[in-house]
Amino acid sequence: MSGFLTDAAIDRIARQLIDRSLPKSAWTHAAHFAAALWLLKRSGLGAMREMPPLIMAYNETTGVANTDSSGYHETITLASLRAAHAWLLSRPDAPLHVVLDEMLTTSLGRPDWLSTYWSKPVLFSVAARKSWVEPDVQPLPF
Repeated sequence: MSGFLTDAAIDRIARQLIDRSLPKSAWTHAAHFAAALWLLKRSGLGAMREMPPLIMAYNETTGVANTDSSGYHETITLASLRAAHAWLLSRPDAPLHVVLDEMLTTSLGRPDWLSTYWSKPVLFSVAARKSWVEPDVQPLPF
């Protein structure tokens, strides 16, 4: 379970990400997906453009430098958005907190879910941090 028991809780996380008031300790794996679902519900695939600058700005506010080895990671962000988008499309009428909880009961709930698709050297390369890099282990199913 995500800990987000209502859509209002997801709304609060997303709005605090946007206004950069979200406590750093609250920016968890589940919160990343909560914010992704919230943006996707409101902007569709426009979230692919909106989420990166939100995360970068949030990182800077919370003292996390966006460098070649820390902070914002393009491939992880876009893969996560693709995963969240697929879940959202398959449950168009479900409340966001239900979609999030269901999603997090799958392999997506594990912070290392990306290792199914990318090797560590490729995923944590500077190239993957700066721009989209295709999976090198197996294609994403969504």
